[in-house]
Amino acid sequence: MANSVTQEYMQIPAVTRAYTTACVLTTAAVQLELITPFQLYFNPDLILKRYQVWRLITNFLFFGPLGFSFLYRYCRMLEEGSFRGRTADFVYMFLFGGVLMTVSFRQAFTIMLVYVWSRRNPYIRMNFFGLLNFQAPFLPWVLMGFSLLLGNSIVIDLLGIGVGHIYYFLEDVFPNQPGGRKLLATPGIIRVLFDTPQEDPNYAPLPEDQGGISWNGRGVEDTGQNEGQNEEDPQRDEN
Repeated sequence: MANSVTQEYMQIPAVTRAYTTACVLTTAAVQLELITPFQLYFNPDLILKRYQVWRLITNFLFFGPLGFSFLYRYCRMLEEGSFRGRTADFVYMFLFGGVLMTVSFRQAFTIMLVYVWSRRNPYIRMNFFGLLNFQAPFLPWVLMGFSLLLGNSIVIDLLGIGVGHIYYFLEDVFPNQPGGRKLLATPGIIRVLFDTPQEDPNYAPLPEDQGGISWNGRGVEDTGQNEGQNEEDPQRDEN
């Protein structure tokens, strides 16, 4: 039993494994009342005047159960999908999104991951509560509409979508335009630290990446129709 759990844990891609482990440990510490959320949130005054620099990082480590499940799912699918073999680029995307959203809400980071994944997997069909069928690029907007129906603010959703689109445009669209070039080149030091030349022998993709099962967290499920997701994405030539 212990060996199977360890093996499953080690099959999670490196960045997703490290980040979600930090999130679980931080959330557990809050639940056990070892620390409080007030010690984690972004506060520029405390950072600059009291040198509580950890808030720059812990701001992105505390999630509720729903937010965490969403974060883990799309973080892992991105790392195993369009970022497979490009660990340094994946870390750089984390840094890009984190810097732009440091002064905002950490939940927007999850929406950013969802947005980038959805634009890079335009052929996957999704289902919302068994009532609405749509393709993956509409997922962030469906989630935003759901938040609106629940009476929640959509500012967080809009922020995550906005930052996700900036990254998507600079990374996937603009370099392919006439006269365009790659503006988000991953720094060499990050490549040296995170890129590995060989394939991970423990790698095992999520079942949905194999077209195997459906998922229904937050009322949305992947129907497993991912034909063509490895083909050239026509949306990458569009803004």
